Amino acid sequence: MRAILRSVGELSITAGVIMLLFCAYLLWGTSAYTQRQQLLLQQQLAEESATPAQPAADGKIPKISLGKAMALLRIPKLGRDYRYAVVEGVETDHLKKGPGHYPGTALPGQVGNFVVSGHRTTYSAPFNRIDELKRDDEIVVEAREARYTYRVTSQDIVEPNEIEIIAPVPGKPDISPIRSYITLSTCHPEYSAAQRLIVYGVLKETEERKV
Repeated sequence: MRAILRSVGELSITAGVIMLLFCAYLLWGTSAYTQRQQLLLQQQLAEESATPAQPAADGKIPKISLGKAMALLRIPKLGRDYRYAVVEGVETDHLKKGPGHYPGTALPGQVGNFVVSGHRTTYSAPFNRIDELKRDDEIVVEAREARYTYRVTSQDIVEPNEIEIIAPVPGKPDISPIRSYITLSTCHPEYSAAQRLIVYGVLKETEERKV
């Protein structure tokens, strides 16, 4: 019996150590990967900022490839060092690199809904603190053609299947947009995907880049 108890105890300790190592990887190992990707993506944006995007023959901005950087996100309330390159796409591999733009939703500054999703606990947890945002706080999106400043209007917690949040007018899929919106989405509560925490905003100011 003593031998059995000793074996069970040793197995429990081993399992505990493995769990601790796994948690450490989730919190720090995944963050290291994202930080490396962010250095590359932000470098890409810096190089492209010198040459504003040129519209195609039909007047539209060329489509951004999935997984590529499409803008820089800054939230002043979350600190001077808060800046993340936003990638195109919201699949698992895309969100490992940083916040991701929902394909098919508006681009920064466009009339409609610019929707961005991000992790809250792993892969640098870019949206870990967006619950701190209050009405009138600023969300800055620096794209190749301009800097767009949005004003936070509200915050909400929704179920994962409430896709109305990505409608051109957030929450109102039957209405055509006449304004430019931003929607930030992340998991809620922390360490769970049971619900979604949503932050909404509207475009406040546009500063065109000088050629």
